[in-house]
Amino acid sequence: MSQSQNTVKRTVGKDIEHESAIKHVTGRAHYIDDIPEVQGTLHVAVGMSPYAKATIKSMDLSKVRQSVGVVDVITADDVQGSTDVGPVYPGDQLLAKVSVEFVGQAVFAVAANSLDEAKRAVLLADIEYDIGEPILSIQDALERSDFLLPTRQYRLGDAEAALANAPHRLKGEQLIRGQEHFYLEGQIAMAIPGEDGSVFVYSSTQHPTEGQKLIAKVLGIDQNLVQVETRRMGGGFGGKETQAAPLGCLAALFAVRTGKAAKYRMPRQDDMVQTGKRHDFWNRYDCSFDDDGQLRGVKMQLAGLCGCTADLSEGIVDRAMFHADNAYFLNNAEITGYRCKTNTVSNTAFRGFGGPQGMMLAESMMDDIARHLELDPLDVRKTNLYSEGRSETPYHQQVEQHVIADLMDELESTSQYRQRRADIKAFNAEDGQFRKGLALTPVKFGISFTAIHLNQAGALVHVYTDGSILVNHGGTEMGQGLHTKICQVVAEAFGVSLDSIRISASRTDKVNNTSPTAASAGTDLNGMAALDAVNQIKTRMAGFLAEHFDVPAGDIEFNDDQVSAGDETLTFVDAVKLSYMNRVQLWASGFYKTPDIHFDKEAGTGTPFYYFAHGAAVSEVVVDTLTGEYRVTQVDILQDVGDAINPAIDIGQIEGGFVQGMGWLTTEEILWDDTGRLISNSPANYKIPTAYDVPDAFNVRLYNRANHKPTIYRSKAVGEPPLMLAISVWCALRDACASVADYRFNPLVNSPATPEQVYYAIQSAKHFIKDAKKGLVK
Repeated sequence: MSQSQNTVKRTVGKDIEHESAIKHVTGRAHYIDDIPEVQGTLHVAVGMSPYAKATIKSMDLSKVRQSVGVVDVITADDVQGSTDVGPVYPGDQLLAKVSVEFVGQAVFAVAANSLDEAKRAVLLADIEYDIGEPILSIQDALERSDFLLPTRQYRLGDAEAALANAPHRLKGEQLIRGQEHFYLEGQIAMAIPGEDGSVFVYSSTQHPTEGQKLIAKVLGIDQNLVQVETRRMGGGFGGKETQAAPLGCLAALFAVRTGKAAKYRMPRQDDMVQTGKRHDFWNRYDCSFDDDGQLRGVKMQLAGLCGCTADLSEGIVDRAMFHADNAYFLNNAEITGYRCKTNTVSNTAFRGFGGPQGMMLAESMMDDIARHLELDPLDVRKTNLYSEGRSETPYHQQVEQHVIADLMDELESTSQYRQRRADIKAFNAEDGQFRKGLALTPVKFGISFTAIHLNQAGALVHVYTDGSILVNHGGTEMGQGLHTKICQVVAEAFGVSLDSIRISASRTDKVNNTSPTAASAGTDLNGMAALDAVNQIKTRMAGFLAEHFDVPAGDIEFNDDQVSAGDETLTFVDAVKLSYMNRVQLWASGFYKTPDIHFDKEAGTGTPFYYFAHGAAVSEVVVDTLTGEYRVTQVDILQDVGDAINPAIDIGQIEGGFVQGMGWLTTEEILWDDTGRLISNSPANYKIPTAYDVPDAFNVRLYNRANHKPTIYRSKAVGEPPLMLAISVWCALRDACASVADYRFNPLVNSPATPEQVYYAIQSAKHFIKDAKKGLVK
């Protein structure tokens, strides 16, 4: 009963609409804030630190307790279990007790009869602090060697010797700012007390199991007394992987203490201040290369702004290091990763999980080499691509499937890159107010959790006697279409119509010990687990039907809502009923673990990824040289998704991921003031992309080649890789700026490349030309 049994696919590979699409657009999709509140439901708010670094000298909450509508107030001393809610390493405090380490850190919590009453009450606290001097930048942390976790290195060959013995050598650096998740549905949890000290928690989380574990830890009870449910999220993007759990913990604390339901819905502005972002990175490289631009050796240093605690920063900086090569064979390499501690909110997972920040350094380096040699950046990129005989990564994994060169050649042709490059050079030579830029950049993104134990999944499949099927699995739905794809997998494997399949909410009492829905692995892991469960049921049914009709088990076929047993053909419903009447088990729990992956963190060697997903994008921009304002006019994308399970959903993910990445690299600027207070704390001063920012011409195609690994129906992950295609926009903007210097000089463009950054880069390019005319430039 293999996944390839059905020779003609009925649902897999088809453009099937999202299982909640109609509910989304009509407003009938239920989110946690749509759940009717039981009478007496309490609402939670927290008192936050106004300082980035301080010691709590005294705390008087008497006025808070006496405030109108307040039912309960808790501090760290009132927590019956542990106050530490660190997801991997200890240090994340549910409520601060002795000291605070960022502006907005929760110090105490209030439960009141309404959210408005709770928010008014927290303002009445009388807390005295002894204020310290915060560390707020990566550079300050590096100077003080203030790191949350040990520094790591990956090495391939002899980088030092390669740097010293090559015709050309360059150095460069870049500052890459973070990004706010800005999910449509904010952070929220609602807890309902049960019998025997148990609690049921609705949580908008990508990781229900972690919520269950930490709620039990905070309450000081066994995990089997805590159940967490997630039907859907209004977006997550990594921001609800670890940082949803504290809301569930506080809501559960109040629910158990008061015996009343408790809801913690974090207001947007509080959410932006209290929850972590994509990590800022300060990257540096030192590279050597030959006259064709082929790398001889490179040293890279990547420093991530982690915030005040570890959260997931170990893995995020690791993945930045894993992807500092992007699609390029570095030859001889030394890559160093620093995890910098600062007195800012603890940064966390964000789509790409460090990979985008690492790739930015590789792409910046490719452009700099091209300008140094006065070559087309695309030619330098193609010269350095992984290929047969040049396939070892800096962490010693072999790149097995070499598709990126062919993919880029195809996109170069279909996008008419060479002709457009010539046209753009001619346009820019007119020396007018506007300049155009063009860039074609690749993506090679590793698929698997780099924390190896997370590469497992479970599923539960029930077949009812009317032929309907209910599926539960360990993944969570945040709008990406995971549930839809799992339904397609189950329908395909059973050979039944899609409308007979239903997915139930993700729950810790149905599938336990689940991994987060992250790392782009949701379909890979949970699809295979669901398939395993289906195949168990089919095997039982086939065994019974073969005996019942006296035919070989291999002759039993499931297809077209029917089951064939030799000359006998039954409807699927009748086959199920017959199996039930003969006491055949019609439910199964499935399991899957990703094979062939391992990694030694200390040695920096292994195979952390099961396979790589590839893609490439061509972006064209036009820039006003007088103001730095610009527009993305055309984008062409070719993305490797293997054999797509649902092409329409995949294209939607590619489009959305690209625009989100474009926002990160162009308009979304996260800034703190010199006291550690977040400046960009609302939609008024933090600009995500709008419909206006979508490119005028936006062409997305899928690269049709099956995954070389036996993934679910030979598909490939598509959640995160497209975000990094937006690096082509940043490179195109830099290309336009470089044109002002006759393409001989690449001005520094930190990200996000706001109009101000672009304007400064243009001025830098103009100064280069002036210096060149004076003979000051070699």
